[in-house]
Amino acid sequence: MVTILGIESSCDDTSAAIVRDGILMSNVIASQAVHEEYGGVVPELASRAHQQNIVPVVDAAIRRAGIDKKDLSAIAFTRGPGLIGSLLVGTSFAKGMSLGLRIPIIDVNHLHGHVLAQFVREKADDRVPEFPYLCLLVSGGNSQIILVRSYNDMEILGRTIDDAAGEAFDKCAKVMGLPYPGGPHIDRLAAEGDAKRFKFAKPHIAGLDYSFSGLKTSFLYTLRDGIKADPDFIEHNRADLAASLQRTIIDILIDKLSKAIDSTGVKTVAIGGGVSANSGVRAAVAELCAAKGVEAFIPERKFTTDNAAMVAVAGYFKYLDKIFCPYDTAPYARVEI
Repeated sequence: MVTILGIESSCDDTSAAIVRDGILMSNVIASQAVHEEYGGVVPELASRAHQQNIVPVVDAAIRRAGIDKKDLSAIAFTRGPGLIGSLLVGTSFAKGMSLGLRIPIIDVNHLHGHVLAQFVREKADDRVPEFPYLCLLVSGGNSQIILVRSYNDMEILGRTIDDAAGEAFDKCAKVMGLPYPGGPHIDRLAAEGDAKRFKFAKPHIAGLDYSFSGLKTSFLYTLRDGIKADPDFIEHNRADLAASLQRTIIDILIDKLSKAIDSTGVKTVAIGGGVSANSGVRAAVAELCAAKGVEAFIPERKFTTDNAAMVAVAGYFKYLDKIFCPYDTAPYARVEI
């Protein structure tokens, strides 16, 4: 049996998971509420919280899986991209534990983890995509369309040239007075609003690349003009603003994804990253795939945000090919697929 411990500490969630022979046995996540009052993640506070959380989180993952630490075959950890201080905590812990157990370590690209989250199986008969497939990776820091030929062969077909979709959600939510992270609050309000009420700018970018900076500017201008006429404009129109914003972002995402399906001829589409938890995005991708006759893989919401299950699965693939990393491996803040 191949048993992998996955460790995720790239941002503000400390997570550990156990995967045995490709099946998820446990997935524990400790979130950090300390950042809410600052309207975003504070790197120093995040790394300190990881130091406090990582031992109990790993211990809980092992206990919930019903195994002993001596049963582990290898430890997979997120090497990057992410916050360096946070990544150092996970990287250092993985190295120390592997030395103690005399088992190998496996470095995982955080973005690869999101792309491969489709392979997190809780039962042996859970469906997983066949290669190749297209993945729409949408999060606070990334908006990409990726052609996935295998677990270690991925090509970015389109990416954002400025802001990411999740960043647009969070920053627009902030100016509306909504708590951090803003994406879930926009999603909740959008269900109550009129998505046709306001019109926001859509970019005209060649190819499959994305842009969301113009949308943000258009949104701010709408708020400015509205507040001039009515000081309580945001309060009176919050649901409609949220619905119109969400609809515009979804239209931008789906337009390029549709073009990617047509240009590649791929018959399977998946989504990943934090924004793939958005109910509107999930529905729109499912609708697009149904219309084009392609199969859609939409992960459970618990596997869309940062989690160690996806890290353990990516590590499992690499373990089968005996792709390990040396102990002098250092984390990195930025990297491509």
